[in-house]
This record gives sequence, C-alpha cells and structure tokens, in this order.
Amino acid sequence: MKKYTTEDMKNIFAARRARIAAYLSENNIGAVVYIDSEEHRDPAIPYLTGHNCDAIVILFSDGFTYLIAWDENLAKKNAFYDKLVPYTRYKNKDIDAVRAILNVGYTHGMNSKVELPPYLSYPNYLHFIDALNNYDCRCKEDGAHKFTLNCRVCKDDYEIECTKEAARIGDLIIDKIEEKIKDGSIKTESDVALFIEKECREHGCERTGFDTLAAGPSRSFAIHAFPNYTNAQWPAKGLSILDFGVVYRGYTSDTTVTVAKGPLTSEQKKQLALVQKAYDECLKLYIPGRTIQEAAKKADSVFAKEKRKMPHTLGHGIGLEIHEYPRVSTKTASELCFTPGMILTLEPGLYDEKIGGTRLENDVLITENGHEVLTHSRIIIL
Repeated sequence: MKKYTTEDMKNIFAARRARIAAYLSENNIGAVVYIDSEEHRDPAIPYLTGHNCDAIVILFSDGFTYLIAWDENLAKKNAFYDKLVPYTRYKNKDIDAVRAILNVGYTHGMNSKVELPPYLSYPNYLHFIDALNNYDCRCKEDGAHKFTLNCRVCKDDYEIECTKEAARIGDLIIDKIEEKIKDGSIKTESDVALFIEKECREHGCERTGFDTLAAGPSRSFAIHAFPNYTNAQWPAKGLSILDFGVVYRGYTSDTTVTVAKGPLTSEQKKQLALVQKAYDECLKLYIPGRTIQEAAKKADSVFAKEKRKMPHTLGHGIGLEIHEYPRVSTKTASELCFTPGMILTLEPGLYDEKIGGTRLENDVLITENGHEVLTHSRIIIL
C-alpha cells in the first residue's frame, strides 16, 4: 500500500471536512453536530477526523472542526481536527458538551442555525432543543448528515488504497484456507473462523468486518447461519459457506466462499453453475453509467429461468461500515447508476434445505473505464 505522511493524512481529512463546510455555507447553516456513542455509532466521526469512536464532532460553516473525544490520548495520536476538547470535561454528557462548544466556537459559524443528528431519539432531541435555546436547531433526514453519507459513497484515493489492502489480506487468507482444507488442518467451522481472526491480526488488520459466518452442509441453507459458527465439521460432504471480511485502517472487505465437497448431487452441481452464471453475467454490468437496478434485475432473470429466486439483494456498498449505501437491488432508485469510486459487493446466492447454500461474493471497484475486482473469492471444488 502507498505510504501516506502525516501531512498527507491531514490534507485528506481537511478536504473531506471542506466539502461539508461548503454544503453548510450553501445551505445557510452555521454548524453541524455528529455524535458517536454506544447508543449509536456514526461513521462520520472516523470519516471526518480519523478518530475511531466515542466522540462528538462539531463542524462550523467556515470548516473549523472541534473534536470532543472521550479517549483524549488516542485522539492526540491518531486524529485530525482543528481543536481537541476532552469529553470528560463535560462528564461525558453530550448536551453539555455541544452547548459549551457552540458557545465557544460560535464565531466560526455564519449564523445560529445548527443541524443535530437525525438519529437522536425524539425525547433526546427535545432535551437538546431546551438546552440550546439560543440556537435555531434543525433535525433533518435530508440535511448535512445525509450529505455526509453521500460523500462516502464514492471513495477517495486513500479509501480505495485501504480497501485494496484489506482485499489483498483477505485473498491471502482464502488461499491459506484452501491449503489447510486440503491438508486436513482445518476440520471445523470453529477452526476456520478462529484462523481468520488470527491471520487478519497478524497481517495488520484491526478486526474482522463482522462476525465470521462459517456453515457446513447442514446449516448452509441459511443466508446468515445462526449461530455464526459452531464446532460442526467444515467443510463436509455437500455445500459449505464461509462469509468474512477484514478491516484495514477502518475499511472492510466482504467475501463469501462456497466449498463444494463431492460427490455432489446433480441438483448441487446445477445450483453451483447457476450462481456462477449469475455472478459472471452481473459483473459485466458493474460499469459506470449502467443503472444499479439493471444488475439486480439481471440476477433475478438468470435465476427465474431455472425457477429459482435469490432471497437477498445482489450486493451493497462497503467502506467504514460493512453495509453502506447503495444497495444493489431492484428497489434501488431507477436513475441511480454505478459511479467511479463506488466499491460494492457482488454476491449472488441460492439456498435450499436439501441442496444446501451457495453464495459467491467479491468486492468490485467501479472505475472510469469499467471495474476492478478487488477480491478473489471463488467456488472451491474438492
């Protein structure tokens, strides 16, 4: 991965905040408030500052940004901001912290209009309104927070580099898993799930993108098996699924491998071929200018010809979260197109209690001229 200096990182985060500040100025808003806590995680905090969690960000219309962090030491080391304030100064009370910083930093805003997070509960919103009676507080679904979300749809160069590194590490893990299946050192769902956890940490990842899903043939009929993994044999005769992601500098990959261990029935072979066909046909449509809905409809048509139906969407955006906007779905807005900078999964799948489950999932970067498949998950035939 390309090396980024501290100055590079400072400029990257400043550029992101500048986009939000420009939106605030254009819409006559003085400041916007983001809150990340155990009650609600907001990826806008790491997106705008690089701080991982448990913090408040107040961004004013001139771009000046306050980071109010619970872990002050970690913020000093890793985050980017204009002014750092310890959350403990306000006894970790969000209303008190927001009121104090708005009062101190009001000269950075063009007016007294403040956008509060739309994820506040209504009672909590009323408490904010009471405490901030000197401000014109707004709470909008389509305001600055939605604009911030939209900014995250198309990744900048740094985000793409981080995702590519997560993908590279995920690919290494898949290759090792295939080797260990064949030499017999991976025997159970627990074996493979714990192996992924160990390997991703050893390669510099922060964590897995979500709880790994490892399901042998008796459980692979479930879209997301529950429990996520057990000590059952994996893989065993039939169709086994492994769905996992790894996180590098905040950005996750998301892949699914199907392991088919013979002898297979004709129905199992047909299902494997059908999922592979849907994957191949839909990948052709992951290009700029083609509508997202078109790809989702293509998957449905491939399966419908064989009187089968996929019970989930064809894919979704990934980034700081495992499921990001947009969904690759027939319900996605008809005018929404694949756009350069988007990173989305492509994951056709079919599931049957008798046959078992099959899903093939990779991460695809939309480029100016087409696409780049970042991960190399596959159907493994044993």
